[in-house]
Amino acid sequence: MADPSTYRPAPGQIPDSPGVYKFRDAHGRVIYVGKAKSLRSRLSSYFQDLAGLHPRTATMVTTAASVEWTVVGTEVEALQLEYTWIKEFDPRFNVKYRDDKSYPSLAVTLGEEFPRVQVMRGPHRKGVRYFGPYGHAWAIRETVDLLLRVFPVRTCSAGVFKRSQQVGRPCLLGYIGKCSAPCVGRVTADEHRALAEEFCDFMAGRTGTYLRRLEEQMRDAAADMEYERAARLRDDIGALKRAMEKQAVVLADGTDADLLAIAEDELEAAVQIFHVRGGRVRGQRGWVTDKVEDVDTSDLVEHALQQLYGGGDDMVPKEVLVPALPEPLEPVVDWLCTLRGSRVDLRIPQRGDKRDLMATVQRNAQQTLALHKTKRASDLTTRSVALQEIADALGLDSAPLRIECFDISHLQGEDVVASMVVFEDGLARKSEYRRFAIKGFAGQDDVRSMHEVLTRRFRRYLQERQATGEWEVPEAGEAPAPGEVQPGEVQPGEVQPGEEVAAGPVDPETGRPRRFAYPPQLVVVDGGQPQVAAARRALDELGIDDVALCGLAKRLEEVWLPGEDDPVVLPRTSEGLYLLQRVRDEAHRFAISYQRNKRSKRLTASGLDSVPGLGETRRQALLKHFGSLKKLRAATVEEICTVPGVGRRTAEAVAAALASRTPAAPAVNTSTGEIIDDQETR
Repeated sequence: MADPSTYRPAPGQIPDSPGVYKFRDAHGRVIYVGKAKSLRSRLSSYFQDLAGLHPRTATMVTTAASVEWTVVGTEVEALQLEYTWIKEFDPRFNVKYRDDKSYPSLAVTLGEEFPRVQVMRGPHRKGVRYFGPYGHAWAIRETVDLLLRVFPVRTCSAGVFKRSQQVGRPCLLGYIGKCSAPCVGRVTADEHRALAEEFCDFMAGRTGTYLRRLEEQMRDAAADMEYERAARLRDDIGALKRAMEKQAVVLADGTDADLLAIAEDELEAAVQIFHVRGGRVRGQRGWVTDKVEDVDTSDLVEHALQQLYGGGDDMVPKEVLVPALPEPLEPVVDWLCTLRGSRVDLRIPQRGDKRDLMATVQRNAQQTLALHKTKRASDLTTRSVALQEIADALGLDSAPLRIECFDISHLQGEDVVASMVVFEDGLARKSEYRRFAIKGFAGQDDVRSMHEVLTRRFRRYLQERQATGEWEVPEAGEAPAPGEVQPGEVQPGEVQPGEEVAAGPVDPETGRPRRFAYPPQLVVVDGGQPQVAAARRALDELGIDDVALCGLAKRLEEVWLPGEDDPVVLPRTSEGLYLLQRVRDEAHRFAISYQRNKRSKRLTASGLDSVPGLGETRRQALLKHFGSLKKLRAATVEEICTVPGVGRRTAEAVAAALASRTPAAPAVNTSTGEIIDDQETR
């Protein structure tokens, strides 16, 4: 815990102008980003007596080790830069809204030759037009099912579409009239795109004109005694009206607005947003956040607007209705107007239908907060209990807030890989995950592999400590500690001679943490006594003695400590054991997925995928029988025929395919002469 007075800027050093500031911790990681109309006034408020600060603010300033700022010209620029840095650095003490669930949207892939209508979740993609988000995916599917009668746009996946093109027959939707079947040429690409654009126009709210046109066509068909066509148009109009009825009319026709409501207590806040387009509720979404800083409702509104419109995924409407106005108001309004390209009315509704609808949004926010607290209260308590139980069982001075777990995966000694997963505060931090391709000839020796992975991970950590001056390479003639890098020595996979090492664990070009910048409080290895001993040996060779270590054996879920003959047995109902199991299982999953990916690429490159009639099951059976692709390549046709399910014709095809492909020569670094191997990748 740092004393804020140790890094407080000197009097008069802070400029009295608009700007954005960053607090960093001892490792250089950005932990808080803020903006201010006057940097001098705002930053001075952080360095008062800790007793006068909000508890969370006090925690932030004692966690920080330095502060820096950037001067900008206007408050609007400060607002934009603050949002950019929050998205880039992901500071732990900033208000960060997270979706309380993944909201689906109706998407039309206009960027494709034959646009497709589908349900999509997650970030918006280029070339896709979105409608929503909706509360439930089934609501989208019901709406699409009604509209396909009138707008028979493609809804099939790329695989189904390609298959229909190859066989020359449409899928079931093409036969029942709910797809125009562009896959078999019933309509041209331009005609199908016109259908997709009409679908988008209808979903965007331009319904009246289209319905009137259909009604006119229906009357003309009846007048011409084309009764079947008139009946079909009548049914189309009914389907469109049923689809429109699913979207409630809440405001006057033509109103475009977003209504934002907030429910909060001292610790958390929930945000609910209703998207109203053309007077109808087109979508709804919600966020929740931990209030890790001292903020009021107006601050929460400002952060919510940044989250909603800053990424460019949501179009700013003419009106944005909020429960409280940001302070100051003018920079936020100017920023919204810039995003929209025209005037935006940001205000609090006072009377009428808009105030009534705001009350409905507020009730939704209150229900969301109550439900979230019901779900999260036990989780927060459980995580704290689990971390403390682990600390007590392993004899640690404090709860391990950062845990790293390592696992080895291979298939009969081939494609040996390892994974490193990170849990912070009991939750997975996937942006910190790493994976390794094992070098050398570790084969099926998990112990050697574990030693190599721990060595590589912590050697990189020491290298970055060296860059900050926290650890120095011994001078010439001085005996280095075991595992330390000798002056001028180049370790495999490390920085080569002539390459620059930027000072500090944060890359000065991107501002992001380096790959192994932060040490864990606890290292967990998947395995028992041998794996733990190998990991301990790797740490000792590097001179690291401030990181706790344990292993979790799968058979009896025993916790092994270095140098101990007997394991630590946690109760089966222990929350600490549950957390260790989750960490271990996540490391195993991450390693398996990487190993399968490498094996799949190797199989694809082997030539077996081009053998007619040889599927995935028999490819795996061949490799399992012979143990490796090299042995399979050396096998005769008769030997291949001994594999269950492989006939002579298939065996001859396999032998011919492998004979026509010679193993690729390893890549060589032309400057060093070393064989290039896979390095650590995210």
